[in-house]
Amino acid sequence: MSGDPSAGASRRAITAEGGAPAIGPYSAALAVGRLVFLSGQIPLRADGTLVDGGIREQTTQVLDNLRGLVAASGADLTKVAKTTIYLADMGDFAVVNEIYATYFAPPFPARATVQVARLPRDVRVEIDAVVVLD
Repeated sequence: MSGDPSAGASRRAITAEGGAPAIGPYSAALAVGRLVFLSGQIPLRADGTLVDGGIREQTTQVLDNLRGLVAASGADLTKVAKTTIYLADMGDFAVVNEIYATYFAPPFPARATVQVARLPRDVRVEIDAVVVLD
């Protein structure tokens, strides 16, 4: 397929030093050509424990984890093209938006936000992302 930035590209796993561990058989992030696909981040600390607190603390930890993986890929948050936010309760939407806006600046990444029945480890928020490298 012509024009595909990942056509014939090699794949490499990315992990962030001091980042949260994957809790299953997947890569925390996978670079394919100029694209980096970040798996959903939940509010885990580097030692694998969940952060204490509610939606504010969880969202902050998730975005810190996401930022660490983006940095490990050689980019920064301005290179994030798309995110998906998964919420256990859409009532948390405004608080998540407030915190999200402190990590990203215009032009903001494209985004979808959905409420789900349940998230891993019964957390309140999970966020995944796609990064485009220069």
